[in-house]
Order: sequence, then C-alpha cells, then structure tokens
Amino acid sequence: MTILDAYALIAFLIGGPAAASVRAILHEGDAAVATANLAEALDISQRRFGLPIERTMTYLEPLLAGPLQAIPLDCDIALRAAELRSRHCHRSQRPISLADAVLLASASSGDRIATADAAVLALARAERLPSLALPEQG
Repeated sequence: MTILDAYALIAFLIGGPAAASVRAILHEGDAAVATANLAEALDISQRRFGLPIERTMTYLEPLLAGPLQAIPLDCDIALRAAELRSRHCHRSQRPISLADAVLLASASSGDRIATADAAVLALARAERLPSLALPEQG
C-alpha cells in the first residue's frame, strides 16, 4: 500500500506538480491516507488555496469509498508517532511535524510513503520504510 501525505492529496486536488503521480497511485487501487494527514490536507486546501472543506470532501469521498483507504489514528499509531518524533525531530536539522510522524507510524510492513518532504523522506530511510519521492511544488 502507498500512504499519501497531505501534500500528495493537495497536489491531486489543485493540480500541483505531483498530481499525475498521485493519480497513478490511486489508479493502482492500493492507496491510503492517515486521518491526521487528511485533516491537514483539508485545512491547507481551505486556508491556502480557498477550497471549502465541504467542496473538497465531494472530491475525496468517492476516493475514500474506493481506491483510497483512510487509516484511523488509534492508540498504537499515536504511540509509534510520538516515539518517532521524540527520537528524530530536530527543529532545524529535521523538522518533523506530528502529522509527519503519524504518516510514518501508519505504515505497516510492505507499505511505502509518498511525499515530497525531504525531512520525511530522510526519516523514512532512517526507519527503513520504502518511500516514493513526489515532485515538489515550484
């Protein structure tokens, strides 16, 4: 399964540089998003790009009913996310947000992380998690 971060969902919604890559992942039919990253994508889509949350959900709901699985934040994932962030986060050298940590903690064996965030990609490598580097926003 490929787990998308908030950036990937936003790129898909606004037609950003990673939109084609995200469409391909969704077409494979084995994609997921952690609910913390879904919340982040909805927030940023509205605040930064002016897409109302209700309208954004009309685009995402069919995906969530099909090729995009939502991974709920449960106590086990929360614990792993807290451990990851406390071990690896450094304000200037590796600025990992709590949502980034939830993304990584949501991965199971055989999953890969899809993001353009260099710090998240570095942490995925450090944790030996497969990853897919998405094209960055210009």
